[in-house]
Amino acid sequence: MEAGRGESLSFTAFLVFCLAQALDDHPHVNAYRDWRGRVHVFEDVDVNVLVETTVDGERMGVPHVVRTANERSVRSIHEEIRAAQESQDPTELSRWGEVALRLPGFLRRLVWRLPQWFPRRWKDLAGTVTVTSVGMFGEGGGWAVSPTNYTLQLTVGGISQKPRVVDGEIATRELLDLTVTFDHDVVDGAPATRFTQRLGELIEDASGLEPPADE
Repeated sequence: MEAGRGESLSFTAFLVFCLAQALDDHPHVNAYRDWRGRVHVFEDVDVNVLVETTVDGERMGVPHVVRTANERSVRSIHEEIRAAQESQDPTELSRWGEVALRLPGFLRRLVWRLPQWFPRRWKDLAGTVTVTSVGMFGEGGGWAVSPTNYTLQLTVGGISQKPRVVDGEIATRELLDLTVTFDHDVVDGAPATRFTQRLGELIEDASGLEPPADE
């Protein structure tokens, strides 16, 4: 993927940018409901992404949080993700994840409820929304519906060729499969639909990849 000046940028960075801009337009989606029923809406869009990196000589996916993504450019997000991929230092979130996996099942279920108990602590630790990818591990299209303790999760599938009607004729086009998962205790159907439409518009318009205004 290239920006307006022909610079190569990662597709993940572009999707994170579009997601953050859509949340900036629909801030009520960037929220959590605590155990008392209070809704906490966050101004900062902190996006948790899974980056492939080398840890102890092995390639693995490591969570990394891109902070204030709604105030960043695609290039800024791209550079941070690339730096995280090149780093061999485990993040705080990945260390917590390793600890959680060693806990008994009932304690892991308690950790799973952390967003409902302490939304702000969850934001500091794991971000407010997450982007995960099944497309990076295989070829072809596909969707995924997985349990999540985020209010919003964007799952990126593969890119596949499918028939579509173009100018009245059937033609083959490359299509990206995306799955958007909501916590409907926080976001109702109509607001979720409007958010998803806005996200689709930003992606289709290649938002954030425009050439600078002075060119």
